[in-house]
Amino acid sequence: MTSTTVPVIFDLDGTLVDPAGGITEGIASALRGLGLPVPGQDLLDAMIGPKLSDSLLNIAKVPADRLEEVVHRYREHYVATGIAQSRLYPGIRDILESFAEGGRPVAVATQKPQRLAHKVLAHHGIDGFFHGIHGSADDEAAVDGVPLGKTEIIAAALRDLDTQHAIMVGDRAQDVSGAIANGLDCIGVMWGFAPDGELEDAGSVAVVRDGGELVAVIERLQAIHTAAMSGVSNDGNV
Repeated sequence: MTSTTVPVIFDLDGTLVDPAGGITEGIASALRGLGLPVPGQDLLDAMIGPKLSDSLLNIAKVPADRLEEVVHRYREHYVATGIAQSRLYPGIRDILESFAEGGRPVAVATQKPQRLAHKVLAHHGIDGFFHGIHGSADDEAAVDGVPLGKTEIIAAALRDLDTQHAIMVGDRAQDVSGAIANGLDCIGVMWGFAPDGELEDAGSVAVVRDGGELVAVIERLQAIHTAAMSGVSNDGNV
């Protein structure tokens, strides 16, 4: 990596990959199969991105003593059918290919369990683009004793990239807050699952509508970083 090539760290679900109902249908199926209440679609959509155990407890109101069986049912459904339902968002493969050709390192930081993240990216044939794929602990039912949140996962991606400076790209507030905690700018994407205003309120430097806008903002942020490294003044506008 040259000093002027800023790496990019991507979130997974809602940023690179559209779950296309695979996650929400899996959660609904697990809850329904165990006789538990199923939240409405808006609440199910809100569960995409955060740690699964937190979402099940706080949004779906799953009793703590039933969390493990819900997660087990969900994971069986997701592996069997959910991954196949997912699809890459338009333009993502082209962006990754162009970054690879231009020598820009990329990594993934997701709250999806790390082994499962590898499976999803491999299913779509894009796992080879990434210098590192970082996720949460494999035990999604764990509430205590699992220290990896988004901040720590992004930090792990930075260590893998051997850099202290990168640009985060994500679709939820925890992507933004995790980036800020690591001293990074975060670009929010509108094609994910954040409610209106969430990304802006969280402190994203920009919110983009499509892949073209995303690449343009990354290039502008890199120009600002390059100018700062060379001591050239810049107004900092993205």
